[in-house]
Amino acid sequence: MIFHNIRLLDTEDELSDLQAESVPSEVRDWLACTFSRRTGVSKRRPEEKPRFRSIVHAVQAGIFVERMYRRTSNMAGLTYPPTALNALKEVDQWSFDVFTFHEATGEHALKFLVYDLLTRYDLINRFRIPVQALVQFVEALESGYSKHRNPYHNLIHAADVTQTAHFLMLHTGLMHWLSELEILAMVFAAAIHDFEHTGTTNNFHIHTRSEVAILYNDRSVLENHHVSAAYKLMAEEDMNILVNLNKDDWRELRSLVIEMVMSTDMSCHFQQIKTMRNALTQTLGIDKVKVLSLMLHAADISHPAKAWPLHYHWTHSLMEEFFRQIKKWNLVFPFRHSVTVRKTISFIDFIVEPTFSVLIDTTDKVIGPLIEEDRKHLSSLSTLPRFSLTGSGSVTVESVQRHSSGLHGNSDDGPTDFSLTAIDLPAMRLHLSGVIASNKERWKELSVHGKCTVKQKLTFSMSGNIQSNTSHHQKMSLSELLLKF
Repeated sequence: MIFHNIRLLDTEDELSDLQAESVPSEVRDWLACTFSRRTGVSKRRPEEKPRFRSIVHAVQAGIFVERMYRRTSNMAGLTYPPTALNALKEVDQWSFDVFTFHEATGEHALKFLVYDLLTRYDLINRFRIPVQALVQFVEALESGYSKHRNPYHNLIHAADVTQTAHFLMLHTGLMHWLSELEILAMVFAAAIHDFEHTGTTNNFHIHTRSEVAILYNDRSVLENHHVSAAYKLMAEEDMNILVNLNKDDWRELRSLVIEMVMSTDMSCHFQQIKTMRNALTQTLGIDKVKVLSLMLHAADISHPAKAWPLHYHWTHSLMEEFFRQIKKWNLVFPFRHSVTVRKTISFIDFIVEPTFSVLIDTTDKVIGPLIEEDRKHLSSLSTLPRFSLTGSGSVTVESVQRHSSGLHGNSDDGPTDFSLTAIDLPAMRLHLSGVIASNKERWKELSVHGKCTVKQKLTFSMSGNIQSNTSHHQKMSLSELLLKF
């Protein structure tokens, strides 16, 4: 069969070349009655049902219906529980309590947070993300995070890292430097970064020769699985949230996401920090992918820099997960709380503090010139339209400003200013340093007074397939604890 003059409509085509008069009046009336509140359509008797007079008319009507469906489906959204709306008032704050938010959403913290952030950044409209597919995709993410019933690496942790990444983009000013696609990559990567985590470390998989270790050749075993499994979800048509991205954007997004999630492998930590410190000494610009990766890594290990109740909660969850792994290894493992406290403080000193220090320094190098240029524009007496310094354009920034100051914002304090000139990196550095120092002192106090409630000793019989020296495993396990905190 030969078809002549057939042209596929591009997803960007707004049907500007399809004239209204080419669609029969009964089709236009039916569309108006069905998909709008238009009242000017003449009423018909029940027996006068609209009839399609030709295949051409049917195709034309179908195109209009598909286009109108796309426009209206993204407006449907999710129905937020009132308690969730109240909790979201703090979503732009460092002190955001993800545990309270999890309860407020009926234990769906990740679903509502991802949807809310994509809405705040206007990314659902910008990349024409089908809302129903988005909901099903994030619900599948939540199921995957709950698969192994982990105390720590679960959907609450994913939501916490996603919110922290949002805070860092917002309050460091990096949001003004990133493109819309890069912001989407950050939210997406944060949401999937521990998808289907087994509650065990990469070393556990390597030493036990697990299926995923064999599959990924012992290299960033879990991180490779997180990305791969998440993308497999989108192979299902009803969960393909990236269906409307063009090929170039799809490839760039995937490249960004892979690089960012790989950076959460703690075995890469010291090299990552070294690379960023070297970049700070160079006169050339800093690679955006490396900045995004550092930001996600910082968000992933951020809880020691959060308020004490949050940090304490996360620490105990992580310890419980660690103990479960020790049981799986079935080793003799004496463990005292004083060791735990020392290791916790060491992790904060040698891992957390340097990471945030480098992140703030990096941000200062990137955003500093933009802030200065923005201030010059503000002080200029020129009447010309103000130039946008944002990588994503003013639309994204204005969208975040509107959402944060509007429905979900804390109106009691007035609208929050997220402009470049409002960025205060020294204040952020001071605040983070103060919280970290306070948390370290709390751990020291608990150690001195013997009030630390973590399990103090685990003793198991030595058996199983692992025949290596016990002391080696004890040392390695403690190291793993630090590197997955």
